Amino acid sequence: MSKQTLGLENYIYEYLLSVSIREAEVLTKLREETALHPRNIMQISPEQGQFMALLVQLMGAKKTLEIGVYTGYSSLVVALALPPEGKMVACDVSEEYTSIARRYWQQAGVADKINLRIAPAIETLDRLIAEGETDSFDFAFIDADKSSYDDYYERALKLLRPGGLIAIDNVLWSGQVANPQVQNNRTKKIRALNKKIHQDERVTISMIPIGDGLTLARRN
Repeated sequence: MSKQTLGLENYIYEYLLSVSIREAEVLTKLREETALHPRNIMQISPEQGQFMALLVQLMGAKKTLEIGVYTGYSSLVVALALPPEGKMVACDVSEEYTSIARRYWQQAGVADKINLRIAPAIETLDRLIAEGETDSFDFAFIDADKSSYDDYYERALKLLRPGGLIAIDNVLWSGQVANPQVQNNRTKKIRALNKKIHQDERVTISMIPIGDGLTLARRN
């Protein structure tokens, strides 16, 4: 897990930020507050957030899905990129973390775009499928418990429209997936999903070495 792109020397990373990042003040404030949190490593990097926002705008996305909210940086950056009529379903289990997110969504004026569901994400996703929401989402971001990544991927693929895009975070897992000596459960789950998506003909893919690794999977 990483709050900045892996493998870059600090001076190169600082230069990248200085000539690339155009971060709204509300995003900067949220990122700075989250940096003080004991679990701040769960925060995505600003360059990854900006990249995701650009993808959402390029797609003309109007309906998005987020699995794993934490303090809300990724949901906020996507919501700001959505058009005024855009909507997001955001899944998380923590009232504590998402209370920070809610505060910044309100400050940014995007709270009305975000439907936060506090429940295990599998339950929320299954409910959306049961309610006939399959083939209706433009974009999905997966950044929650790694042991359930495969389940999230399968359900997101059902909910996504043809041509829609899934972005999956932490696919390089601080480099642990490339180290055969690392055999803990979370690493094995991510490693297995990476292999599965590589062979999955339902999607067109690219793994991007940004942040902690981001897989993009476009539903064919």
